[in-house]
Amino acid sequence: MRPGGREFYVIIERDEDGYYVGEVPQLRACYSQGKTLDELMANIREVIELCLEEGEEEYRLEFVGLQKVVL
Repeated sequence: MRPGGREFYVIIERDEDGYYVGEVPQLRACYSQGKTLDELMANIREVIELCLEEGEEEYRLEFVGLQKVVL
């Protein structure tokens, strides 16, 4: 991370067509997709920058982790 840079977490899922879909829960409506993980991450970086340029308010969420529930 760059000095003074901000960290954002990306939740990644794969849709029914095989595309990777990423969402940044810290920013409203900040999501993108890509055919590969590399493409997704390049796209999500662009979207984060656009959200920040537009003055999107950042939520103050602390990432805790993921848990799996099996029923």
